[in-house]
Amino acid sequence: IGLRSDSPINDEIRDKVALFCDVNKNAVIPLMTAESIYEVPLMLYKSHVVDLVIKKLKLSADVTAPDLEEWRVVVNKLKYKHPKIRIALVGKYVELHDAYMSVREALIHAGLAYDYEVKIKWIHSESLEHSNDVDKLLKMDGIVVPGGFGYRGIEGKILAAGTARRNKIPYLGLCLGMQVMCIEFARSIYQCQDPNSTEFDPKTEYPIISLMPDQHSIIDMGGTMRLGGYPCVLKAGTRAQTAYGEKVITERHRHRFEFNNAYRAVLYKAGMEFSGMSPNGRLVEIAEIKEHPWMVGTQFHPEFKSRIHRPHPLFKGFVYAAIQRKKTRKED
Repeated sequence: IGLRSDSPINDEIRDKVALFCDVNKNAVIPLMTAESIYEVPLMLYKSHVVDLVIKKLKLSADVTAPDLEEWRVVVNKLKYKHPKIRIALVGKYVELHDAYMSVREALIHAGLAYDYEVKIKWIHSESLEHSNDVDKLLKMDGIVVPGGFGYRGIEGKILAAGTARRNKIPYLGLCLGMQVMCIEFARSIYQCQDPNSTEFDPKTEYPIISLMPDQHSIIDMGGTMRLGGYPCVLKAGTRAQTAYGEKVITERHRHRFEFNNAYRAVLYKAGMEFSGMSPNGRLVEIAEIKEHPWMVGTQFHPEFKSRIHRPHPLFKGFVYAAIQRKKTRKED
């Protein structure tokens, strides 16, 4: 039984709970409110939960004790005062921060790797379409555009990508964030607003993002989604490959629309690098702008694989670029 509380729980309370719930006192675990959720495993271990589980499940008594030193060091970092970087998260559901929990935590993980605190500025993508919130983006050290579905707020996300590109602000686009990055870049090439995704404009003259040909006959929308882990081959010398330090990676997907290969040559010639591809070369997994400090978009969701003691390489690369921007602006 876990006892949640904001203050320490004494033995008298534990005895009473054990008595009325008919459990051993050792099975009544105090779970006091912590400053960070990452402290909870350390609290549980201190409460001898491991010993209790071993006994209840009748596991071998000579189970090796877990080495939590690395975890403890990282968690202690959270308590220190660190210099801050400001990251704009431009999304459709920013009223509920937990909608982007994985992205938020991945940014925190990457910040800790460099002893920086990441302060997130939550910006609703729709507000960028109807106000001067663009000025707020210019004050940021980096911009993240996470995933999403549907047309609402999409032009605001495209505007955020354009602001990052033109002003050399570090940018990380996740899933839809990569797609709007490609759409915005195409619009700059064709000098018009027509390039789009068929998700938002089925009749667009320039379908930069579209369903794959073999998906058009599928009526059930769920049947067209690419879900789960897929391999990705990285191009040597690119920002993505440098960040990972590997040739082939596996990342998790949850999306329906893909980059339209009919426009790959045009965008490549204009300065977009396709640094990650599916093994058969058909699907664009990572795109980046060559003449930019860090403008990388992924069709997959790297935030799902980030951990506090093992930050995701792309988030680390992005945060590092944001730190460099902060330092440069301070010098200016």
